[in-house]
Amino acid sequence: MNRCIRIVDSTLRDGSHAVSHQFSGEQIAAVAQGLDKAGVPFIEASHGDGLGGSSINFGKAKLTDEEMLRAASKVIRSAALTVLLLPGIGTQEDLKVAADCGARAVRVATHVTEADIAEQHIGLGKKMGMTTFGFLMLAHMRPPEVIVEQAKLFESYGSDVIYIADSAGAMLPSDVKLRIEAVVDAVSVPIGFHAHASLGLAIANSLTAAEAGATYLDGTCRGLGGGAGNAQTEVITGVLHKAGFETGIDFYGIMDVAEDIVEPMMHRPQVIRNASLIQGYAGVYSSFLLHTYRAAEKYRVNPRDILVELGRREMVGGQEDMILDVAYEMAQQKEVAQNEAGDSNACSRL
Repeated sequence: MNRCIRIVDSTLRDGSHAVSHQFSGEQIAAVAQGLDKAGVPFIEASHGDGLGGSSINFGKAKLTDEEMLRAASKVIRSAALTVLLLPGIGTQEDLKVAADCGARAVRVATHVTEADIAEQHIGLGKKMGMTTFGFLMLAHMRPPEVIVEQAKLFESYGSDVIYIADSAGAMLPSDVKLRIEAVVDAVSVPIGFHAHASLGLAIANSLTAAEAGATYLDGTCRGLGGGAGNAQTEVITGVLHKAGFETGIDFYGIMDVAEDIVEPMMHRPQVIRNASLIQGYAGVYSSFLLHTYRAAEKYRVNPRDILVELGRREMVGGQEDMILDVAYEMAQQKEVAQNEAGDSNACSRL
């Protein structure tokens, strides 16, 4: 087969969710240096919700965007330091600062139906000489024909690569195949795929995407990321090599980065627990998980019920503050139901 797949490692961005955005400068430098030496071509670093994401709403980071990027930039020799930007959270000024700090690529991420809000940011990235990615989040929410329309918008804005993101880990391999093939056939730029592990399918879905024509794939070492985590960079590297694809990554080297550098930083093993499984089942944005646990504890409701309701409402990234509202409503409904049950039991005893 010998088709080349380029890996974007997001340990220092998506992985930030799993450590409550508390990476230190020393940790960032160690991971970035290890990934660079292993031959990873794109190393993404920033707050988990991208440039400008450090806030009470999304979680306060230990370091500023500038501090994170400078820590990574000073040790990277070959890879392209990459940033994520969600219009409405990150600004064009944030992107200029990122470029000054050494970022050479930007992924402009929007909801799967909102590519039109990314035009200015993609244009600015191109003007500054950055590799630009259009990144369609929560792609499970819309059929292939809608995704094709949005991908064409990204292409018209000058995106060098267009990503289909399974941000909730909700897709089955058949869903991935349909979406990737449709977009590959519709545009002339390379296509990428971003997987989450909520249903245990991150590696299978990534391989399916490659077989369907994607030439860029995402991963994080040890799967560190939002919800149940991402496709593991070291695993997808091995799987791709075994399947006949080339990555340019040193397989032993990336395994060592995962085991010797990233694993000791992890707060807990990245596993599929009940709530993260429900995320994939209900189609809920992966970074909502920790917010949901906190809301469930505060209002004493089942986190699975919260996630199912979030999925029913099709809530998207940027609406984290609404998770508390949903939990509060559920707590109120639970209290009303208990009171009604108590009244009913009292009447039956009369």
